[in-house]
Amino acid sequence: MLWNRRDRLLILLLLGALLSADVYFHLWPQVRQRLAGNEAGRSREACSCPREEAAPAPSLQPPPPLPDRAEKNRAEETSPARRSKLRRLFAHPLYSAPERSAEKLLGRQEALRYYRRKVARWNRRHKIYREERNLTLDSLIQLKQEASWLQFHLGINRNALYPRSSPAVDQLLQDMPHFSTISADYSQDEKALLGACDCTQIVKPSGVHLKIVLRFQDFGKAMFKPMRQKRGEETPEDFFYFVDFQRHNAEIAAFHLDRILDFRRVPPVVGRLMNITKEILEVTKNEILQSVFFVSPASNVCFFAKCPYMCKTEYAVCGNPHMLEGSLSAFLPSLNLAPRISIPNPWIRSYTFAGKEEWEVNPLYCNTVKEVYPYSSGSRLLNIIDMALFDFLIGNMDRHHYEMFTKFGDDGFLLHLDNARGFGKHSHDDISILAPLIQCCLIKKTTLLRLQLLAQPDYQLSDVMRESLLQDRLTPVLTEPHLLALDRRLQIILKTVKKCIETNGENTVVANSESLEPPEFGTS
Repeated sequence: MLWNRRDRLLILLLLGALLSADVYFHLWPQVRQRLAGNEAGRSREACSCPREEAAPAPSLQPPPPLPDRAEKNRAEETSPARRSKLRRLFAHPLYSAPERSAEKLLGRQEALRYYRRKVARWNRRHKIYREERNLTLDSLIQLKQEASWLQFHLGINRNALYPRSSPAVDQLLQDMPHFSTISADYSQDEKALLGACDCTQIVKPSGVHLKIVLRFQDFGKAMFKPMRQKRGEETPEDFFYFVDFQRHNAEIAAFHLDRILDFRRVPPVVGRLMNITKEILEVTKNEILQSVFFVSPASNVCFFAKCPYMCKTEYAVCGNPHMLEGSLSAFLPSLNLAPRISIPNPWIRSYTFAGKEEWEVNPLYCNTVKEVYPYSSGSRLLNIIDMALFDFLIGNMDRHHYEMFTKFGDDGFLLHLDNARGFGKHSHDDISILAPLIQCCLIKKTTLLRLQLLAQPDYQLSDVMRESLLQDRLTPVLTEPHLLALDRRLQIILKTVKKCIETNGENTVVANSESLEPPEFGTS
């Protein structure tokens, strides 16, 4: 009992000491400051001296001095918004000018009726499939009008695939990496080749670049292209362009570059790390696709294309052990709803080992092209040159065809599809890709103005591309040499245009397709 009383006494003494210390070191200094402040205030009131000679009241933390103009400017320059070259680019008048209203590709009600029928058909087939295999029927799909893929389809117009400021595309880029898959299948190209591959042809349109069509929980669709080449690898020197690998990161980077150039002709693309077992094998109903999955000696899950010349395990792509990164390209509206036409590129390459096309041996080839409709009038030839500039920047030599929506007629924009053979060689610039520009010496005024803007230090192409690609989940999408190659190739384009102007005159070379005054390239 005595020991317990002594403990209680020690505790009381300790608490008293702590309270005394708190009063002495914390409360008493504040009381003294209050008293000193009150006495100073009374002395100032009683003082008959001029007010400006009075001593300032004491302060524990004086307020920061007001910044002068130079300091204010430095603060603005170092703010996050100011540091972002991408934001500054999109705020430039060339990118922020109001867009003209344009004819829509799809009628809203017609599109909704069509997609509701497709959802109902998919639900019926899915129910029959599950019942035949005595599987538990999971929840059916409901079409939601606010789905980002549907809003993307409804936003396509005569000028571009999406407006400059598109919440639907921004949301679609957020949805595709996260939504669960409900089905997986070969693409139509792959299906057409099954059992019908002609191995005597040089061009093999499938196999080494396996593509899988995925459908998501919101009924949206995307084309999945798996990783086949590491970021730091370049295309081997002995590879022909028509047997080059298709790179998933090239698809992602091409979308970002297309948007930076303000073409907006590449469908939204995003990177994703896929579980190929759960998100492809376990959801596919295609027995052929199921049959090409196997487990490698390293215990990794792999799959390959089902075609006679590529039906081999050495052409497979493998996860680690299940996870595999790839690109997801959003699908365009169904061909039944929005028909497209595929047209051979006038500057198509010879897809043989030794052959050459006319444009490769005739420097006056563009004169021949200009005599043929629709290149003889309208904007088609200018759009071909835009496409050539885009392909030169990404290093894509495989643009054998281009597609257009038939609804918009001959002056509609060209779709820049299938860009996976870009960004293969950062150390080599293939000038032949620029043949349409070199031979025709034509360029849109708006295109030239944006290229000149992207050559300025405040809007440097490599910098805005680097910043834009940071938004993707698979960052870094491109290695630094590929980013720097963009600046080098941009200078080659501008020098080519300058040479054309010196030879033919600016009025002949620069086509004023839109009434837009040249911008100011100041740093302010």
